[in-house]
Amino acid sequence: QVQLVESGGGLVETGGSLRLSCAASGSLASVNTMGWYRQAPGKQREVVAEITAAGTTNYAASVKERFSISRDDVKRKATVYLQMNNLKPEDTAIYYCKLEQTWQPGFPVPSWGQGTQVTVSS
Repeated sequence: QVQLVESGGGLVETGGSLRLSCAASGSLASVNTMGWYRQAPGKQREVVAEITAAGTTNYAASVKERFSISRDDVKRKATVYLQMNNLKPEDTAIYYCKLEQTWQPGFPVPSWGQGTQVTVSS
């Protein structure tokens, strides 16, 4: 069982910054990719950024050059961060943390956080 606890969301003006954190605990064997997704009202959930255990990152085109993902893996705990700069109203959404565990190659098992609201005012 994996627990994911997100923090750092809030209300910010256009051009502002926020830093999201997601602390993972529990049974963290075979953790590979960690990442952030977001879902705006009336839209599908979309990937924002991902980072593998080896440190390879991937960003949505809309956030490149503005957002930065990082992670800190220690025994029995892993934390993933999302530094968001130059925020725009279109970044407003609920942001979800995701963690994947791969016990069998090709079959990742996801775990999700409860989500944290990010609101960017114009």
